[in-house]
Amino acid sequence: MKKIVLILTIISNIMIADLVDIYRSKGLEAVKIELEKQLTKKEYWNNYLKDKNVDFGYYESKKYLLFTQKDAKEIALYKIGKNNYDLILRDSVIVGEKEGDKQSEGDLRTPTGAYELTKKLTSVDQFYGPLALVTNYPNTFDKTQNKNGHGIWIHGMPLNEEREEFTKGCIALDNPRLEELDESFDYTKSILLISDENLKKVSKEQMSLILASIYKWREAWRESDLEGYLNFYSENFKRHDGMDIKQFKDYKERIFSKKEDKKIEFKNINIVPYPNSLNKQMFKVLMDEDYKTKYYTFNGRKELYIELKDNKIKILAEG
Repeated sequence: MKKIVLILTIISNIMIADLVDIYRSKGLEAVKIELEKQLTKKEYWNNYLKDKNVDFGYYESKKYLLFTQKDAKEIALYKIGKNNYDLILRDSVIVGEKEGDKQSEGDLRTPTGAYELTKKLTSVDQFYGPLALVTNYPNTFDKTQNKNGHGIWIHGMPLNEEREEFTKGCIALDNPRLEELDESFDYTKSILLISDENLKKVSKEQMSLILASIYKWREAWRESDLEGYLNFYSENFKRHDGMDIKQFKDYKERIFSKKEDKKIEFKNINIVPYPNSLNKQMFKVLMDEDYKTKYYTFNGRKELYIELKDNKIKILAEG
């Protein structure tokens, strides 16, 4: 139903007679291509987002947003609705002893960024309270920045000891509130934002630009337009496997020279504002990718870390 509404909305922006002409002369696939071109236009996304709250990002499959503000020592849980965010819980927390962004194992800092919760631990040492939620620190972007360390959790307070004043880098809250948090959301469908200060709200204009740019990037990729495709990448780009921009350009030049027909579809797009210590306006993009050529098929998750600068997106990391 959602797809039908989306298609009808797109069609309303295109002359139906034009689509009929395209179908009559070139077939149904050509009509699909024409419709998908609308997804590369900011005007379409401006209209689509007009009634949606994108202050904290754009989400198609994530259902909950956890936001930890380190300087205020506070955590908030929001449920992501169709057009808005509903506050479910807000409470105080303790964080790492040292201020700033985590860089290395044992530096006693809580990381800054956007993370997923990968596991719930219920059999933990009493020091961590009744349970712990495990984050995916270091994420792909962290690794490209040579950050290391592990075991960054959301956990409780010691069961048989006095409350600590700081953690070694984790986020900790009182045990009853941790259990209330656990009962209030599905950690597998959540995003955790950790910031030194309050988040700057995202505008609909910015979100429209990002969404349109993602589809322009896909279009250049699908058409094997090497120059257009690489124009979306930062000179500081690093891939998940350590490939830098020069190696990546060489690799893509070899791939694109084959001029293969490609099917590339994106679903379940989530665009998350990415707190960082680099003074960049960054976003984390998570989506499902269906990629197919004659000889290769990939169906899985695509992860991008992008910077918004001078009214353009630049991809900083990819996984």
